[in-house]
Amino acid sequence: MSTFKAPKGTYDLTPPDSAKYLAVREAISAPLKNSGYGYIETPGFEDVALFSRGVGESTDIVSKEMYTLTTKGGSELALRPEGTASVLRAALEANLHKLGNLPVKLWYSGSYYRYERPQKGRYRHFSQVGAEAIGAEDPALDAELIILADQAYRSLGLQNFRILLNSLGDKECRPVYRDALQGFLRELELDEDTRRRIELNPLRVLDDKRPEVQKQLVGAPVLRDYLCDACKAYHEEVRDLLTAAGVAYEDDEKLVRGLDYYTRTTFEFVHDGLGSQSAVGGGGRYDGLSEMIGGPALPSVGWALGVDRTVLALEAEGIELELPASTSVFAVPLGEEARRVLFAKVTELRKLGVAADFAFGSRGLKGAMKSANRSGARLTVVAGERDLADGVVQLKDMESGEQQPVALDALVAEIQQKLA
Repeated sequence: MSTFKAPKGTYDLTPPDSAKYLAVREAISAPLKNSGYGYIETPGFEDVALFSRGVGESTDIVSKEMYTLTTKGGSELALRPEGTASVLRAALEANLHKLGNLPVKLWYSGSYYRYERPQKGRYRHFSQVGAEAIGAEDPALDAELIILADQAYRSLGLQNFRILLNSLGDKECRPVYRDALQGFLRELELDEDTRRRIELNPLRVLDDKRPEVQKQLVGAPVLRDYLCDACKAYHEEVRDLLTAAGVAYEDDEKLVRGLDYYTRTTFEFVHDGLGSQSAVGGGGRYDGLSEMIGGPALPSVGWALGVDRTVLALEAEGIELELPASTSVFAVPLGEEARRVLFAKVTELRKLGVAADFAFGSRGLKGAMKSANRSGARLTVVAGERDLADGVVQLKDMESGEQQPVALDALVAEIQQKLA
């Protein structure tokens, strides 16, 4: 046992569980790779101002949950609490929007950090796969991203998730709604913290999960009643495209999500088997974010799906992923000559793309066969001095238990044939 443990609210991914996380990342990114999205990677930390300006000073993420540090040179940095602002910053810095092909479609995968109160499904270090489509205002793009996320979840076998959908309006109609909402909220009996939020970002109050607050919100003005004609038409088209694609969603007029940069389409994926941390992912359109961080006007839309939450959702539905065994062939040498010969064969098999492993350390046959069993290999190759003197090795099928001698020269071809 080491003296050190993983920091509070974080986790280590170790085999065999880590294979499940890799499979989830692969399943989420597969539909994106198939739809014109290119991979992007950004640093784990950024200038603090990128998030306070982009995500919003009034959000919990910036005001309470960000890990910040001051470098020796005096720069203020933050560990990234979310992916969108970083990806947009990187795309602008690389001038991807000037290459003439809009939208710029990008996907990413990585770790994010928030100083949260740790609980199941909510960690201080978590993993996401995200997608952003930068530089086009088109309802079909919003629909595409929701459809691709739906496809990813269904490819994993998930069924008990729901898609919540709302429109937050734009810079024309949202201020009118904001004024009406502020007027309503100022009359309520709310604590100091929430009153401050009314002035900074009143829409966030709607998102308050406390029953005593929710009770007072009955009869609050509804954003849907304030949408301008352009936003209504835009939202209608997103809904029509989803329906035509056979993707079920629920209208949720209270859905605002915890980031200031959203406009128009906003959505969340929730799973009912996860208790209080039911959101497995979400996203929306953020048409003004580029200007907020000093770029040109680039209307954009994106989402991020939680890898850890998706794994919990799979467990909640009792879904076991079909994960291929990491080893197909395991070699067990008995004696020095056999070690040399079989190690060369394992190297040859690996070069041919066969997943092969070797009994390292000088254990006896019994211990080595236990390792072969644990590896999940379909075939085990055993060779001792006498076998090699006869120019053969023993090939054992771990499923049927059958064992047969195979000429050393024919071993690789025989293995390839059996695995095919």
